[in-house]
Amino acid sequence: AAGQQSDFGAFVQALHENRRLWTVLASGVTDSDNALPNDLRARIFYLAEFTEQHSSQVLGNKASVAPLLEINMAVLRGLRQMGAT
Repeated sequence: AAGQQSDFGAFVQALHENRRLWTVLASGVTDSDNALPNDLRARIFYLAEFTEQHSSQVLGNKASVAPLLEINMAVLRGLRQMGAT
């Protein structure tokens, strides 16, 4: 990716912040007080695990960042749809 080559430090920082976000989300869905349906909680936890593993592969130059961007965009679209209802 062009951004990855032009400012590697910012790219690594963005990956780190994205991992932190998904860690917080995973922690939230494991809380017994979480009111989300179990299926949705499981999906969010899976995506957090995938993000963690895939980020390591991206940092090792063994994978593309594209799947992480696609996941985040899909989540944002879902949140926008929820906000519109």
